[in-house]
Amino acid sequence: MLAEMGVSLVEVGHAERRLLFGEDAAVVARKMNAVLTVGLTPLLCIGEDRQVAPDDAALFCAEQVRSALRDRAGGEPGRLSSVLLAYEPLWAIGAPAPADPAYVDRVVAVLRTLLRERFGTDTGVIYGGSAGPGLLPRLASVDGLFLGRFAHETANLGSVIDEALTA
Repeated sequence: MLAEMGVSLVEVGHAERRLLFGEDAAVVARKMNAVLTVGLTPLLCIGEDRQVAPDDAALFCAEQVRSALRDRAGGEPGRLSSVLLAYEPLWAIGAPAPADPAYVDRVVAVLRTLLRERFGTDTGVIYGGSAGPGLLPRLASVDGLFLGRFAHETANLGSVIDEALTA
């Protein structure tokens, strides 16, 4: 039905759905399979719940991706290139400031390496978690931002769009 309406991107595994609705890894994997099966692009939300060393955060996120890409038979469809990842550390959601750009860059760089080793391909990664104006130019490793409350104000959204256009 979403595809028939022209939708092309579907958010899966957001931290609030996992927390408020009890969506565990099995539910996320079923949703991912459904989204991929009908040819839509899943925006898979991943991220650690507490600040840890960047390499450990990347390992945690890589496991979330691996788990989400399991099909019902327990295998891996290997369709990572059809997925967009939203790296959003839970501890940064709603925080006064986003995660330190050096931390994000290291997590995403290691994550990309782990995913290439596991799946043999790469995919887009955007950052969320108190993301707003001024952050995108400071991040070397991401393909964009996953905006939350900062996008509620048109001036902030306009600033982020301007930054994206000049990146």
